[in-house]
Amino acid sequence: MLKLLPLILMLAYGFVMMRFSAAQSAKALKEKSKRLRDPKLEALAALMAEALELPQIRVNIYDIAAVNGLAAPDGQIYLTRGFMERREKGEVTDEELASVIAHELGHVALGHARRRLIDFSGQNAVFMMLSTVLNRILPGVGVLVARGISTVLMARLSRRDEFEADAYASALLVKAGIGVAPQVSLFRKLPHLTGSDGSGVPAWVRSHPKTDDRIAAIEAMAARWG
Repeated sequence: MLKLLPLILMLAYGFVMMRFSAAQSAKALKEKSKRLRDPKLEALAALMAEALELPQIRVNIYDIAAVNGLAAPDGQIYLTRGFMERREKGEVTDEELASVIAHELGHVALGHARRRLIDFSGQNAVFMMLSTVLNRILPGVGVLVARGISTVLMARLSRRDEFEADAYASALLVKAGIGVAPQVSLFRKLPHLTGSDGSGVPAWVRSHPKTDDRIAAIEAMAARWG
């Protein structure tokens, strides 16, 4: 049992740190958000709620300039003010924003926040164990190598979650009668909307899959569904 104590402590440390981070994020979201009040987007959200047999889907606006969608650990869905501003300029359609909502619903429905909590705890345990071992072999460099390995591990897990949320969103959009076309068109716009296509980031450390890969996966699903 004593031999397992360091591992148990490492896992506990990772769990506590992730819970603390989640609590801080929830607090920031609550303080800087308000409920979405928009007839067109609410109507699209109602179509998805009907498809899911839910009374409603509540969406909130997070008051930051970044273009993004968020799913909080408590299941709340957020669109950023930056996304809404792009829509007001005609750069994003209502249906494309609906695809963002569907994607974030996927993260909630598939339990990604809970799974990420476990993954984060495991990442910290892996990092601390590798640091201890590698520092004996590569003094001063072992920590950097361990950090790189744990970062690659978490990036891979994150990409898995994104593909799963994309698939969930595609199925929901089709069932709601919206279709996957807005989902695909939004992905094609992402480099312009975010100001970066991520081309300078190595594939193995990306937290999100390549846009072309996501589009290909969605179109393949749509083709199978006819």
